[in-house]
Amino acid sequence: MKRRNYGRDAGLTFRMIVTSGLLGLLYVVFAAILISYLNVGVAPVLVIVIALAFFQYYSSDKLALAAAGAKVVSREEAPQLHDMVERLCAMANLPKPKVAIMDTPVPNAFATGRSPKHAAVCVTTGLWQRLEPKEIEGVLAHELSHIANRDVLTMTLASFFAMLAAFITRMFLWTGMFGGFGGGMGGDNRGNNNNGPPVWLIVLAVSIAVYAISFILIRTLSRYREFAADRGSALITGAPEYLMSALQKISSQMTLIPNQDLRQVEGMNAFFIVPAKVRTAAAELFMDHPPLEKRLAALAEIAREMGRPVS
Repeated sequence: MKRRNYGRDAGLTFRMIVTSGLLGLLYVVFAAILISYLNVGVAPVLVIVIALAFFQYYSSDKLALAAAGAKVVSREEAPQLHDMVERLCAMANLPKPKVAIMDTPVPNAFATGRSPKHAAVCVTTGLWQRLEPKEIEGVLAHELSHIANRDVLTMTLASFFAMLAAFITRMFLWTGMFGGFGGGMGGDNRGNNNNGPPVWLIVLAVSIAVYAISFILIRTLSRYREFAADRGSALITGAPEYLMSALQKISSQMTLIPNQDLRQVEGMNAFFIVPAKVRTAAAELFMDHPPLEKRLAALAEIAREMGRPVS
């Protein structure tokens, strides 16, 4: 039975549009500088970037599952998990995504996909074994909220272009330092920028600025999207206290997981509901998730508004 028609978070949608626009403008400027200084044709750059972006767009869910080592499971293989996902999808008025399991003792979950019709939700074996059913439902509702808000796609594409910029930087940096760019370290005006700084140094400086701005924009959006998904979970389940309990358990259990297991899954931290390694010493500006205390406080406020118990 549908508890409440779940709608997309307007605040998150606005932030995704602004962040995407700023990142797009940033990478256009970056590409223009590369083309201007490095004698790279516009057509080859556009073809490569557009082809890679389309590949990332249409295969984002498969790439994420493959990177995590997750396996899509049938109803016969995980009937209880499928039942939970179907029930929550009915409550949230969402199409059912693919259901996957990641074999790791690290308790966690993530969602991926370019749209609600092309998405997957994944839980780890560690999460399934350590949490109560109601807590797992709270976590799954959180991941379904990411799918409904389409923020997974935005984060995937934003991260993709940041990685592409970093790759181009390394490529041209090494090419320039070893005499590329058509004699970049010699007497060519384009190579030495009219006796100014060498081209590779200019590209490096611009690339560092692009990466730094991208880093902050992406993490700012990532933190907000977690708040939005927490709120979405509360609206779908009508019981935010179970997600609060789940977040506390996941965070506390993370300290009991061997470092080797944590390192194996750290690459998925941006997508996990809780990072696989708690960085208490890191400044919030550089975190891809909001502090646990702030998430719990926000959920407690929602619970009070709903008249639900808060421990």
